[in-house]
Amino acid sequence: MELQDYWRAVRNHWVGVLVIVLVTLLVAGAYTVTRPKVYGANASGFVGTGAAVNGALGQLNDQLAKSRATSYVDVAKSRATAQAVIDDLGLHTSPSALVGSVDVSQPTDTVLVKITARAGSPREAQQLADAWVAALAERVQAIESPKSAPADGTPRIVPVEAAALPSSPVSPRPERNGALALVLGCLLGLAYAVLRSNLDRRLRSAEDVRKRLNVPVVASIPVAEVLRHEVGELAPIAVNEAPGAGAGFAAAEAFRKLRTNLMFMDVDNPPRALVITSPRPADGKSTVAANIAAAIASSGQQVILIDADLRRPTVAESFGVDGSVGLTNVLSGQVTADDVLQTPDGYTSMRVMAAGITPPNPSELLGSQAMRALIETLGRDAIVILDAPPMLPVTDAALLSTSADGVLLVIASGRTLDTEVATCLDSLRAVNGRVLGIVLNRVQPRHTPGGYYGYYGYDGSERSARSDRSAAQSRPTKQRA
Repeated sequence: MELQDYWRAVRNHWVGVLVIVLVTLLVAGAYTVTRPKVYGANASGFVGTGAAVNGALGQLNDQLAKSRATSYVDVAKSRATAQAVIDDLGLHTSPSALVGSVDVSQPTDTVLVKITARAGSPREAQQLADAWVAALAERVQAIESPKSAPADGTPRIVPVEAAALPSSPVSPRPERNGALALVLGCLLGLAYAVLRSNLDRRLRSAEDVRKRLNVPVVASIPVAEVLRHEVGELAPIAVNEAPGAGAGFAAAEAFRKLRTNLMFMDVDNPPRALVITSPRPADGKSTVAANIAAAIASSGQQVILIDADLRRPTVAESFGVDGSVGLTNVLSGQVTADDVLQTPDGYTSMRVMAAGITPPNPSELLGSQAMRALIETLGRDAIVILDAPPMLPVTDAALLSTSADGVLLVIASGRTLDTEVATCLDSLRAVNGRVLGIVLNRVQPRHTPGGYYGYYGYDGSERSARSDRSAAQSRPTKQRA
């Protein structure tokens, strides 16, 4: 994995990473709070050999003191020395246990023996360090001069620095524990993010689609409040958003870009009939279909939006037209296409064909020769947009793809799995359907190259005024399939 892959994994799963880091810090904090406080005091003794009568003897005594000081470290850690300290301070513990509370060191090239004693209070630590140096001096004297006072030249320990009263505990150390917990939490969080990223099959960005499926992404539609609406409300049309910073106009530009991409996919033979579908319901295919039709109509081209979702039709309700007659009536021969095509309020270049009466056999109707002939006829004078059912539950969209020039598969960012898209693509290839590309819907700003950004340099001629129909819409709250 490259560095950007790790960053993408952390960005996609930042909530889990944050939780892991916080939990690690809380555990470290709880451990620190529950640990008893330990204070440390330092005392030292000087290894002396008496006064030297000349320089040569002094140098020899110094070398002897240094070599002896190294040996006295083990003497200081002996149980005999610990027992002497216990007797001196009247402690109720064993020599082996007390030895574990003391560290003894001899700095290189010195004749000093340093004692670091730890205890539960500052006073106890101070007394223990001083008593240990005194006990070590007695043990050294007993070893070097067991029957008499030490003579000149005999090594001995002389206490040179009494222990100071500690002002703060040496353990626990909150700053050290916190730093270690932060580093550990970050490492665990990174491991979690990478693991989740490798196991997560959801598609979040155009890069995910290209890397996993090798299918072009023809448009990335950002999350925008203008594209949310409830059942029964008019279709939310982002193309009518005025220029300015924000997700609404970014969505409008995304649909205009999609319109341009469709025009230049095949310059000599651009697609005239498009099937808009999705893997599952609620991926936003109907909203995308409505906005593609509106974007094409805003350029002055004639466009016909057909509600080919005969199981859950929404186009008539979304555009405020009569839904009692429509596609099924045309396919059954009851009426002609011109009889049921309706022009929504505010659109001069768009006509809408509702689904009509819900039939018992939607798949047979959509895969019929009558449907193929209807698409061919309407496509001569206008671009035909077919809002088809989702592909995973039913086969209607795959059947329609054989009569159209191409299919746009709408997927929901962060919701649709790559396995679901692969299944849809396999179904379309099985019937020789032409996949024009993927429309990635509801893309979060962090999954776009530059997030939401403001647009500039547009004059009045570039702006698309809101229609009376869109101005009358109430504030939408939920995007639907």
